[in-house]
Amino acid sequence: MLTNPESTPIRLTELQMGMPARVVSIAASDAATPVELGRRLAELGFLPGEAVRVVARGLMARAPIAVRIGTGTFALRLFEAACIRVCPEQPQPA
Repeated sequence: MLTNPESTPIRLTELQMGMPARVVSIAASDAATPVELGRRLAELGFLPGEAVRVVARGLMARAPIAVRIGTGTFALRLFEAACIRVCPEQPQPA
């Protein structure tokens, strides 16, 4: 899968469910975001270039989302997912 050159980085929270993407960066979404959050996300595998996909969303508007990165699946709170910038990819035809 190649990154679409026309796509611009978006927040992980804006990625459609099931759409493949690549991590571009991790940055605090606002001043209230803890500084150590970026390190924690990196330890989980959210590093630039890694493939990521949203696999489930909670029923409520503020519910966590389930994200697959590598071989792991993680539940992220929305403020955590908002710190992760991704670049959507075009799915390869089967």
